[in-house]
Amino acid sequence: MGEEVACCKRTGPGYGTPLEAMSGPKEALMYVTCVYNGTGREKPDFLATVDVDPNSPTYSKVIHRLSLPYIGDELHHTGWNACSSCHGDPSSDRRFLILPSLLSGRIYVIDTQKNPKAPSLHKVVEPEHIIEKTGLAYPHTSHCLANGEIMISFLGDKDGNAQGNGFLLLDSQFNIKGRWEKPGRKAEFSYDFWYQPRHKTMICSTFGAPSAFTQGFTLKHVEDGFYGRQLSVYDWPDGRLKQTLDLGDNGLIPGEIRFLHDPTKDTGYVECILSSNMVRFFKTQDGSSWSHEVAISVKPLKVQNWILPEMPGLIIGLLISLDDRFLYFVNWFHGDVRQYNIEDPKNPILVGQVYVGGLLQKGSPITAVTEDGKTWQADVPKIQGHCLRGGPHMTQLSLDGKRLYVTNSLFSTWDRQFYPDVIEKGSHMIQIDVDIEHGGLKINPDFFVDFGAEPDGPCLAHEMRYPGGDCTSDIWI
Repeated sequence: MGEEVACCKRTGPGYGTPLEAMSGPKEALMYVTCVYNGTGREKPDFLATVDVDPNSPTYSKVIHRLSLPYIGDELHHTGWNACSSCHGDPSSDRRFLILPSLLSGRIYVIDTQKNPKAPSLHKVVEPEHIIEKTGLAYPHTSHCLANGEIMISFLGDKDGNAQGNGFLLLDSQFNIKGRWEKPGRKAEFSYDFWYQPRHKTMICSTFGAPSAFTQGFTLKHVEDGFYGRQLSVYDWPDGRLKQTLDLGDNGLIPGEIRFLHDPTKDTGYVECILSSNMVRFFKTQDGSSWSHEVAISVKPLKVQNWILPEMPGLIIGLLISLDDRFLYFVNWFHGDVRQYNIEDPKNPILVGQVYVGGLLQKGSPITAVTEDGKTWQADVPKIQGHCLRGGPHMTQLSLDGKRLYVTNSLFSTWDRQFYPDVIEKGSHMIQIDVDIEHGGLKINPDFFVDFGAEPDGPCLAHEMRYPGGDCTSDIWI
């Protein structure tokens, strides 16, 4: 999978191909962003180091906490300073973890090399400098580029207006270079993005306006146009917006987006959160433009004792295995984690499903109603005596594809709105064993990280990364 050119021998970070990465070392540590913002606890967010080595005496424990210097950041997604896109560059090194703060706009650079178990703060890019030079605020996705630069999507301007969205470039020393996109035609929103250099394309999703989603979720904001339903297609690396794909009602609130890992492939998927559809995007037959179709649809459930008569799955947490065989996502409301075989990208097949929380688990006042009028609730097991709170959100997959890690905080304001027990008691991190031969998911009863037991009080666990590379960030050129 993917051509290995002469310059791309194992001299830089990452791996020559996605399949080569699957033979990489087993993960031993995991870095997890942990949030106090929005919980009512006046503490700074922190980066936790979790021991994920089953042979270690501290397995499934937080072994280090790097508290950040400010309160009110809301750590969210993360990225590396270098990945497999820099594999051919012997001067490049996967050393620094980039932590954009969604609400404060601050960007932290974390050194994970000096002491991988206890990473340290290397640099802070202050939001006022970013606003002064670019006008950008509300940072989200961070990707490294093959030339050593860092590219970060921003969701709006300092006032939360989506029209101020764009992309920030940092140089290899994490200095502000400016905006990546070219002046001219402008996207209405930005959110998550992925680039596929061999097809000279970057595609960005269009979640919504910070002025809306930071207040909590309401359908009126969707009706009033504060959330997206498009994909923005850019020339790569030129930064010119060349096409907008209107996903319509099938594509309300596009979130995480992924091309297939094989750099020769011209297809990928985007989760459409409110519509609860997984939309496949692809290059048209003549290669002149891009198109889309619904590949997976999660039907809303008729429910009792909830705010609406029907409950969408609210799909999120999209991930694709490095061999492009399996696609994973979660239903934050329904509470299940799903695994699909995508060897035929047009026709995904559900091969694994497990409930790990959600609004419909037994004991909840909310019940689903089947077509024959019977009520139903999900049977969610305890792990080591712990009830699984909230709904699953972020996912991370081991290089070999055999272990799927899951946390359960989406965004503090939305957590408080839909899962107040997660705000009160904290979130957690679990591990799901994956059958990579035939498909199938099974909760690992030996792994449970309780972020409700933190020394400074319960916190919200979000994004996960492990040293050496992971399935959610590396891009091959």
